[in-house]
Amino acid sequence: MKIILKYTFIFLLTFSFSAQEIENIFGDKTEIYFSFDYDKKKQIDKISKIISIDHKSNRLKIYAYANRKEFLEFLKFNIDYQLIEEPIFKPNTSSTRSNWDYYPSYNEYVSMMQSFADSFPSICKLHNLGTLNSGHEMLIVQISDNVGVPENEPSFLYTSSMHGNELTGYVLMLRLIDEILNGYGSNSKYTNLVNEVDMWINPLANPDGAYAVNDNSVSGATRYNANSVDLNRNYPDILDGPNPDGNPWQDETVMFINLADSVRFNLACNLHTGAEVFNYPWDRWSNLTADDDWWQHVSAQYADTAHVNSNNGYFNDLNNGITNGWDWYEINGGRQDFMNYFKFCREATLELSSNKIPPGSQLPYYWNANSPSLINYIEQSTYGLRGVITDSITGNPLEAKVEIIGHDVDSSHVYSDLPVGNYHRYLIQGNYQVTFSKNGYKSKTIDVAVNNNVATILDVQLSNQNNPVGIEFQENPKTIVNSWDILGRSVLNKKNIIIINTYSDGSVEKKIIIE
Repeated sequence: MKIILKYTFIFLLTFSFSAQEIENIFGDKTEIYFSFDYDKKKQIDKISKIISIDHKSNRLKIYAYANRKEFLEFLKFNIDYQLIEEPIFKPNTSSTRSNWDYYPSYNEYVSMMQSFADSFPSICKLHNLGTLNSGHEMLIVQISDNVGVPENEPSFLYTSSMHGNELTGYVLMLRLIDEILNGYGSNSKYTNLVNEVDMWINPLANPDGAYAVNDNSVSGATRYNANSVDLNRNYPDILDGPNPDGNPWQDETVMFINLADSVRFNLACNLHTGAEVFNYPWDRWSNLTADDDWWQHVSAQYADTAHVNSNNGYFNDLNNGITNGWDWYEINGGRQDFMNYFKFCREATLELSSNKIPPGSQLPYYWNANSPSLINYIEQSTYGLRGVITDSITGNPLEAKVEIIGHDVDSSHVYSDLPVGNYHRYLIQGNYQVTFSKNGYKSKTIDVAVNNNVATILDVQLSNQNNPVGIEFQENPKTIVNSWDILGRSVLNKKNIIIINTYSDGSVEKKIIIE
């Protein structure tokens, strides 16, 4: 049961809280949880830049976290608030891993992650993104049929619990890894995912928060990290720049930015708790994304599937289980918008349970309710418009821009990725004019029809404007003596022709050049 204490203050211009009074409120806590009545949205948006608003919030009441510095700033708004003592999590000592009905200790978590890689070395690789000052490691597994080898397939990311006290997804991601690995070769869905997707799964993005008290239990877990920073307000922001929360980038933030720099993720999801809803971009501003229809389609697919696999009343927050982030409340410096805007990756935020740390006995229910939806969402990464972009002469893969003129806004275009040259553009069903471009190459615009929940394959060759027709660039190039078409006419500088190249070493090559 939550214990609610109400504090009502009448502020004078000269009144301010003493350090002792703040200490009385915080005690030995690094963060506090509180609520206040919803007021005008303009005011809420200002407040959201100072404190960390919780996803439990609604149009009647706002729930929020704050450290000492943030709370002092909040008090300047002269708002009545209620302190909330969050329930103490009590672990179930009779739980077992075979039932997935408990939260592992930190050391057991590390052992599980290592065991996944050791038991399935051909399809699973463990990466340590970095070690925090506490000694906790930021772990992520990569799963693919040729793990570690770049292929023509999308890169997909699940990451959970960047708020350390939101832990339903922590266990669900561990179980998802286990199910996929053990189901490879016997379960057709899991087998197809391993064969067709480069999957990355990070079950615990804030180990310092989850194990804030000790490594043996998540009892006492905190939302913020060890430095009392909300990691989901610590990313570069579309409008507020590199440090929107006024804090330097935390080690956890840097680790994930580095990961996104090294792996061009195409589709991703960031797992939280505190509500039951699929939250799609944007969180930062009221602009709708270029692909708002696609986002609603994917969101509804997740929610509808969860409804089928759960009890009545589950996953129906806001608009029957889906919401546009900004319509809910504004977030500055969030991971979701960072990935979408700066990394050209389609990332959503998933709220799995109203209870942030539900009893372990309830975790199998949340797995049964969500696992089909979690798998469907990974499958979405294989759909849409996709293909490989190459140089028309050399056949070498290119990093090129894929854009729909008149449709794409706010960084909704994407890029093909080296060393394969593959691109993945997710679109709602319809007809599109897609432009492929790269500096030094002639752009191409192609009409294409896209359908929902299927892949439309379109490989594209771009012509290098600096490479005359028929000239090959090789490590040990041969010199072209002359080029002739089949009627014997010189065609060195012509296009859309069949040519015969005669080289200095006496060899002859016939090829078709079409631009």
